[in-house]
Amino acid sequence: MQRRGWFITFEGIDGAGKSSHIEAVAEVLRRAGRTVTVTREPGGTKLAEALRALLLHEAMDALTESLVVFAGRRDHLRTVIAPALARGEVVLCDRFTDATFAYQGAGRGFDRGVLSQLERITQSGLQEGVDTLLQPDLTLWFDLPAEVAAERLEGARVPDRFEAQPVEFFRRVAQGYADRESADPGRFARLDAALPREAVRARLMEVLQQRGVAGAAGEGA
Repeated sequence: MQRRGWFITFEGIDGAGKSSHIEAVAEVLRRAGRTVTVTREPGGTKLAEALRALLLHEAMDALTESLVVFAGRRDHLRTVIAPALARGEVVLCDRFTDATFAYQGAGRGFDRGVLSQLERITQSGLQEGVDTLLQPDLTLWFDLPAEVAAERLEGARVPDRFEAQPVEFFRRVAQGYADRESADPGRFARLDAALPREAVRARLMEVLQQRGVAGAAGEGA
């Protein structure tokens, strides 16, 4: 019987380097025989990418940000993520709901109870007759001190309105990720993103083997 695919998310503050590892993981899994979908949030669909552009560049309050993010997420889940998982694929997503709790919840100070309600509404009912909340099977958290992240981002590119936030904002965001890990430790794997890239990559691959992702290459492929 074909198992549901793996849903793996990559999380961390801006500058943590998570995005640079996604394609490497995808290539390893493809060589192991898996079909892999690589996507991102905000974004991942035509509608969600349009909402992403608004989110990153247009001024709005924390509630509006949250509604925009979850609207894009619902479309992303319905049209990309849930169908890929149903086909038995591995979905690698650059950020997901943990980022909303970290950025809008901890960073902006928005009501996390409201975010939890939006999470339940958005991530449920994606299969007919099934009301289970769809969550990642594994979240790779690239943990990096806010000061180091700021140094990495300085001069790298024109910052969007999140990247342009002060260091204190990113300290709160990092704490938001720590809070999410504490609430669901079995789902998270923390990676020390301050280490050299090769060391982070080696630890990342070790985690995938320990969690049985790479080892499950033949199942349902």
